[in-house]
Amino acid sequence: MAIGTGGIRELLEGGVHDRVFPGAVWAVGDAAGTEAMGTAGLPDPARPGAPMRGDTLFDVASLTKILAVWPTVGSLWEAGRLPLDEPLGGYWPDVAGYPLGQVTARHLLTHTAGVPLHARLKERYGTDPAAIRVGVLREALHRPPGEAVEYTDRAALILGHLAEHLCGEALDRLVTARIWEPLGLEATRFGPLPAGLAARCAPTERDQDTGVRFQGTVHDPSARLLGGVCGIAGVFSTAEDLGRFLRHLLDPATAPARVGFGAAWTAESLTVQTGRLEPSRGLFWHPAPGTDPADDIWAHYGFTGTAIWIAPSRGRWATLLTNKVYYSRDRQPIADLRNAFRRLVFGPPAPGRRPGAVPPKS
Repeated sequence: MAIGTGGIRELLEGGVHDRVFPGAVWAVGDAAGTEAMGTAGLPDPARPGAPMRGDTLFDVASLTKILAVWPTVGSLWEAGRLPLDEPLGGYWPDVAGYPLGQVTARHLLTHTAGVPLHARLKERYGTDPAAIRVGVLREALHRPPGEAVEYTDRAALILGHLAEHLCGEALDRLVTARIWEPLGLEATRFGPLPAGLAARCAPTERDQDTGVRFQGTVHDPSARLLGGVCGIAGVFSTAEDLGRFLRHLLDPATAPARVGFGAAWTAESLTVQTGRLEPSRGLFWHPAPGTDPADDIWAHYGFTGTAIWIAPSRGRWATLLTNKVYYSRDRQPIADLRNAFRRLVFGPPAPGRRPGAVPPKS
């Protein structure tokens, strides 16, 4: 299917006009690379002389879960070092004897672990990272594992800590060595960004304490509390880098052999893992809002206004990066625009599929 770039351009220029976001960068491709790419608007309306560019860096927010935690966990699973269905307490001494010890990695990856629904790290545990880690790993469960699908940032935070335990290295070093460097993701990194890179970054909200917009410093308060590096958020990236990453998911043979994960992990993840529970989930991926799992269009979204999609059976990926929180935290305008973008890229859902109007958090 040919990409209607005119329709995408019109859609995104409308989003700029309606103040859904100041600007956007988008890209669409397949296993061979990028088919089409474009920009709309400005990174910062307060600086009209600085245009949006293809290499503009974005705080990708919850896409951190896919770019950092998900492939790192996958590399450990493919190496036989992280069992998905064994209770964590059986191989992680830090949680043995605590409620989290009965949870499995699959529970965390499908948001069925029953861990507390909100991070609220500072409120619960203070500001010391070591105390926060202990508090998160020893917290009581919200409900029994496997009972319900309930999105929570804690799942990625816990899995990040688990990967660090199994490898004896910090998450940022792990993912850089195992995933980002082998794939050639030269712009992708955890913040805070150095001054030169921060200047290329699309700003987000104003810091309530200083009144200055975050630019090169992670927007998410939990990630900031933890120094910018954690499983929840903290990664900055570009549309070009996200395209390289998604291309690898469609065809792992395009990546160097030393990339830590491959086709087995992707296939396991882009399959409904939650049975009859709703909403349906794969492993950190979910069927794109507005589609049925059988349509095979998988997505993950970030709070700052970022999104990625991949459709293995159609051989296509897409990314849309915006800094929508520059204007508002209102979710509905960006949700509507994402759905419209997805339809332009992938076409309508298969006939007879349920519409799935309510977007899941991600």
